[in-house]
Parts: sequence; structure tokens; C-alpha cells
Amino acid sequence: MKRLKILRRWFARKLGFARLMCLALLVVFAGARLWDPPPIQELRLRTFDMFQLIDPRHKAARPVTIVDIDDKSLATLGQWPWPRTRIADLIQNLTNNGAVAIGFDVVFSEADRLNPDLVASQMRYLDDATRAKLRELPSNDQILADAIKRSRVILGETGQRAISSEVDKSLPFTGVATVGEDGAERFLFEFPGLLRNVPEIEKVAAGRGLFSIKTERDGLIRRVPMIMRAQGMVMPSLSLEILRVVTGTPTLLVRSDKTGVRAVRLKGVEIPTDRNGQLWVHYARQDPSIYVSAADVLDNTVPPNKIAGKLVLIGTSAVGLNDIKTTPVSSTMPGVEIHAQVLESVLSGAVISQPNYALGVELLAALIIGLLVIIFTPNLGPVRLVLAGATFAAILIGVSWFFYVQYRYLIDFTYPLLSTTAIYLTLIFASFVREQRQRVQIRGMFAQYMSPVLVEQLAQSPEKLVLGGEEREMTIMFSDVRGFTTISETYKHDPQGLIALMNRFLTPLTDVIIDQKGYIDKYMGDAIMAFWNAPLDDAEHEVNACEAAIQMLERIDAVNKDREQEAVDGGHVYIPLNVGIGLNTGIGVVGNMGSDLKKNYSVLGDSVNLASRLEGQSKEYGFPIIVGSRTALAAKDKFAILELDFIMVKGKTEPEVIYAIAGRADVMLSGAFQRLRNVTIEMLACYRSRDWQGALDAIERGRRSEDADTLEKLFKLYEVRIKEFQINPPPEGWTGAYALLTK
Repeated sequence: MKRLKILRRWFARKLGFARLMCLALLVVFAGARLWDPPPIQELRLRTFDMFQLIDPRHKAARPVTIVDIDDKSLATLGQWPWPRTRIADLIQNLTNNGAVAIGFDVVFSEADRLNPDLVASQMRYLDDATRAKLRELPSNDQILADAIKRSRVILGETGQRAISSEVDKSLPFTGVATVGEDGAERFLFEFPGLLRNVPEIEKVAAGRGLFSIKTERDGLIRRVPMIMRAQGMVMPSLSLEILRVVTGTPTLLVRSDKTGVRAVRLKGVEIPTDRNGQLWVHYARQDPSIYVSAADVLDNTVPPNKIAGKLVLIGTSAVGLNDIKTTPVSSTMPGVEIHAQVLESVLSGAVISQPNYALGVELLAALIIGLLVIIFTPNLGPVRLVLAGATFAAILIGVSWFFYVQYRYLIDFTYPLLSTTAIYLTLIFASFVREQRQRVQIRGMFAQYMSPVLVEQLAQSPEKLVLGGEEREMTIMFSDVRGFTTISETYKHDPQGLIALMNRFLTPLTDVIIDQKGYIDKYMGDAIMAFWNAPLDDAEHEVNACEAAIQMLERIDAVNKDREQEAVDGGHVYIPLNVGIGLNTGIGVVGNMGSDLKKNYSVLGDSVNLASRLEGQSKEYGFPIIVGSRTALAAKDKFAILELDFIMVKGKTEPEVIYAIAGRADVMLSGAFQRLRNVTIEMLACYRSRDWQGALDAIERGRRSEDADTLEKLFKLYEVRIKEFQINPPPEGWTGAYALLTK
């Protein structure tokens, strides 16, 4: 006991009793959050309700139509349940009008009381002949089963609090498999009993799912179970089963870990859930436009666009049938519309979720902010104290709101805010008491615990980004896909295919640049800008850039071979991807450039502009890789370098000798390349000395050489120039430089 008192006094002397109390509060609040009693749960849920009220889901489309067994239908057609023949007519009319799938938010658990054989047994005063004829007629349940067989119908079932009968396991069930930790079933909501439809229609339905919905403690429906256990069977919800059927998914996959269920996976879709397999419903405002009366469907008076191409849910809004629920956005929402809201959320990709790591984020936020408050609050004045408290509250609310709006994640700010507020008020109260007792001593204590100037500035104002850069020699690359506009036009009805194609070739090109120590500056559609020798030093930046350019062409060739084979297999048109690359070495200014809101590590300078111009000229000279003189000089011993021209780039005053890279050292040492290079040197020498005929003769000799087709575009370019100069000779003092007319 004595040692404990000494230790407590030591901590009190070092930290102060107020801070010790606040540290204890941090632990207490963390324990309360882990325990998660009902008051904390309801506060959190009310916060999420507020988010949905402020920013509900916005409907971009209406993929679901609700066929409503409403008061009008009951008044017109009589009380529920209706004869199964009428339900069959309903299904037939919906199918004829183009419904994609039909889901029932009702269960047909008993045989139709108007089945002819039952009528024959129950009706008095019938003669024997009439009874015999009635018994020969097909049952209403069989007529409904025949209608279901001709359509795509998903039957609704419901969990029960007690077992009413044994489950007939000979009837179909939806397959459910678990991916991840075993034992995920123990986290699912469980119903002791299961109420199914009569066997005749269960056997022929396309699917079957539970429409049971669990309410929260306050009676609101915020979450809908996507997967449940009923009478020992793992079963999907009605809405999930509809999605399974329309996506053609044979077996549902439940992804789980040690904390519980994480998600339910369909073909091409993963639906995030909480640990109990529930989906947080991202509600939109109640939408009367998705409702059509069942009576109107039976009369065929519903506009065709209300049914065609829609997922159809059949349910009720009639008050007497008692299927009205309360949700965060509506106090009177029919239960069938909740299933519609689930379908719309998933189909539009607008689902919200509370990730399993949310608890960790909340605890970490409470710990960090609590410690910051404990450390800095006692050293602040009254005004700064209020500003700090408001700032912390704004940060918590803002971060939570950001995750909801940006990613549709539900991250609770109420627990960190409560914890921080309790600490904040404790420290204010302690500060007030100390100030009243020993004002002078408290000032001395404040001075003793003052934070450094830099930390104080960071606490009081946002960090200001400092923009700037440095000059250094760099090699800059521009690459672009030739004719990509033509290729993209073939994808005008398949934008996702175009994005996939871009990712398909940009990924290997990016990998090559990074592997060769380059830095990706930016992507410009199908084009890439990159540079070497920044931010890290690279003594061989010219060589690495040239090697990257060659490897990029090799990667594109591999992509083209795969695409060509896919075109042959798929029977569609194949357009190859051809890449042009410009490289130039020179001085550039590199650094963080932009504004205080957004900055980018980039490079500027004449060397950058020239690299861009060289890339644009690759198609004119017939070589995919064109480099400036400084790049060529540094790489001449390792690559096949071919001089192309002496050009004056638009916007520059000094001409530049440009070169092509035709291959690596093996190409450079080959006899064919040496002969072509000698012919090119001879042609350029004659051309620059105005020996037009000699240049043309060199071109003709080059065309007779091996592999001369690689220079055909270059030869034609010079033939056009020479013929023009034979008619209009260049002026006196001409150095052989050719002025490019385009950038």
C-alpha cells in the first residue's frame, strides 16, 4: 500500500491529478465502447440516421417496380388472400410485359382454400356429377405453379419464433458457401422455425429467400439481414436471392473472418455487411412513382415502361395487412419498399457499410484526440481553449461525415466526441479550480509545460505548403499511342472496355518505367510523361530511359499479340496499338509545383518541351523512339543510334540534331544496321551540302539494302524535301536545319 501511494504521488507530481483523471477516463470510455451498452448504441444509430436524413441516396435510375396489393386492389378484387389463379394471372401479365424477375413479399404456406377439390368437399347441396367434375379440375396451386414455371419467380419465405413443422429437405434450397473463417454461421440471426410455401410452387420457383426483417431496439429498420439461419438452414434474404437469380450466381459466398461476417458475394458483386450478415440500407426518400396497383396490372392498364426490364416486387401497403415499417427517412414505409431500397442500393453501387475496422478507428481517434487534449489543453488560454474544443469536435464530425459522403462508410464520431468532451470538461474544471486557488503558480506551471513554437503553430493554424524546386540534369520521356482516337471510337458503346484497354497497356508501360528507375510525372489520357534523375540521383539516367523505351515497345508487342488472338477468337476487328516515344536530356526545374490546395512533383523547362515535340515527330520519321542529341551521345555505346535530321522545333531558336533508337547493342553490331547507317550518313551529308542527286542516289542504294523497309518513311520524307529544294533552293547560309511546322 505504501509503495502504491508513493507511485500515485509521483505520477500526480509529474502529470497532475487532472491529467491522471483524464487518462482514467480514456480507459473507462474505451471499456464502455467495447461493452457497447444500449444507450451508446442508440446514440450511434441516431447519428447514422441523421446522416441519411441530411444526405439520403439519390436515385439515378429506378430498376425496381412494386406491384402493390393496396386498398384499391382489395376494394376491387376482394379481401386477401386472393385465389391462386388470380396470382397466376398477375405473374402472367407481368411476364408478358417484360419483367426481368418477380419476387413475392408474401408467402403461400397453405393450399388455396378455393382449390376445386376442396370446394367439392366443402360445398353443400352439390350433386355427385358436379363434385366429380370439380375434383377432375387442376388445383389452383398447380395453375400458379405452371405460371411460375413459365416465368422467373423468387418466392418469399419467413422465419418463425417456433417450429411449426419439419423442414422438407427434398425441396430446393439456395446453396451458400463460406470463404474465410469457419463458424460464420454463429454470427447470423437465427429463427427457430421456417414457414415455406406449398410444395407445388416451391419446386418450380427460380429462387426462394426470407423476407423477414429485424427491427432495432427503437423499432426502426436500419439494417436488413442478407443471410440468416432458419430452422437450421442458412438462407438468403428475398432481395439477395433476387440478385442471385438475375446475376446467374449458382452459389452464394459468405466472406467472413474471426470478427464475423464481412460480405456476401455474388457474380461480379460484393455486398458489405456487418458482423451479423446485415446490410446497412442506404435509404432514398420514399418514392411513390415505383408503385403500381395490383388491380391495374391485372387489368393491363399499367404503362409498359413500368414493367419492362424491371425487377418486380409484389407486396402490400394496405393498412389492414399490417406491413408498415419505420425507417430513418420515413415513419410509414411499406415493408416491400425496404426490399426495393436494398435492391436499388446494390444495383446502383450506392451501399453504405460499417467496416469491421470501424471500432478500431473510433478507439484510435478517441485515444489520439484524448491524449492531445490532455497534453495541450492545460497550457491554453480561455479563447484558445474554446477554439481547440470546437476544432476537435469539427474534426471528429467532419471526418465521420467525409467517410459517409465520400466512401459511404459509417464511422461513429459520438463515442470519440463524448470521450473527448468528458476529458475536455474535466480539464476545464480542474483548470478553473487551480486558477482560483493559485493563479500565479498556475501561470508558472503553464510556462513550464509550454510546447515548442513549431508545435504551437501547428496546433493553432493549418500547415502551409512550401512550393519550390531545383535545377538538375534530367532525361524526360513522353509516350503516346498513335491513332488512339480511332481505337477509342470502336468502344463508344463500351466505355468500361475502353478503360480496361487503357489499363491493360498503361500498366506494363508504367512497370517498365519504374523498373528502370524512372518517375511517372502524370498520365494524360493514353499518354505518359516520365523523367529520370529526380527525385533520386541516377548516374545512368539516359541509358535507363532508352532501355525503358525499348522495353515499352516490347511490352506493347506482347499486348498486341494477345489482343490479336482475342480478336480472332471473338470475331471482331483488331486495331494494333502503336506507341511513339520522345526522349530528351537537359536541364529542368523539378519540385513541388501547383497551389496550396493541390501540388504535384513535376518538371519544367525547354528540355521538357523538346521531349514532347520529339514524341510528336515519331510518326513522321517512321521510328517509334526519337531522342535528342544529349541522350543519343550518352547512350551511343549501348544502343543502335541512327541520325535522322537537324531540325528547328517550333518555339525554339536553336536547331537540334535528332536520332532514332533502332535497338540494343546486338542490333548496333549487326551488318545490316551498319550498312543502313552508312547509307543514312551519306544521304544526310549530300543533303546538307546541297548535292541533291547524290542524296537521291544514296536513298536508292539504301532501298536495295537488307531491312531497308525500316527506313522507307525516312527516305520518302527526304525525297519530298529534295524535290522541293530542286525547284526552290534553300537560301544562302542554309545549314541543313529543317523547321518543323507543327508542335
